[in-house]
Amino acid sequence: MGSVSATAPRPTRAVLRAIFWAGLFCGAFDILAAFVVYWPFGARPVPLLQGIAAGLLGHKAFHGGLPTAALGLLLQFFIAYGAATAYFLASRLLALLARRPLIAGPLYGIAFYFFMQIAVLPHSGAIKRPFSLEMTFIGIAIHIFTVGLTIAFTTKHFAPR
Repeated sequence: MGSVSATAPRPTRAVLRAIFWAGLFCGAFDILAAFVVYWPFGARPVPLLQGIAAGLLGHKAFHGGLPTAALGLLLQFFIAYGAATAYFLASRLLALLARRPLIAGPLYGIAFYFFMQIAVLPHSGAIKRPFSLEMTFIGIAIHIFTVGLTIAFTTKHFAPR
């Protein structure tokens, strides 16, 4: 009696490698950029990371010391890997994403910035800040380079279409 396997195909090493490196680079470059760019505005690494953890914990994150900063760093990479996975999967459906990283990357970075601002942050415990056009432009610029271009070029390098 024969059986039909209903399992999904296993991802290739190139797929896993692309997502691994894209998420790692994105997460590292994004948090490093945040440390450097927001330092002149008074942001310091531990409170900045606690601010990320506040998405889950609310205001309590700022009273948790290094453990909540570590949680913030973990969440930073969780989000980066989610962004990398989404881009990779979309690049299998839309050839432009895989073939034109210099165009698709910045557009993805901008889209991801607004996705986070509109769909994710309002429903999280993150601290609500007043709108600032300057901070919006800074955030978009950071996302173009650290999210969009990083993920697009890493995906093209490790898993070309």
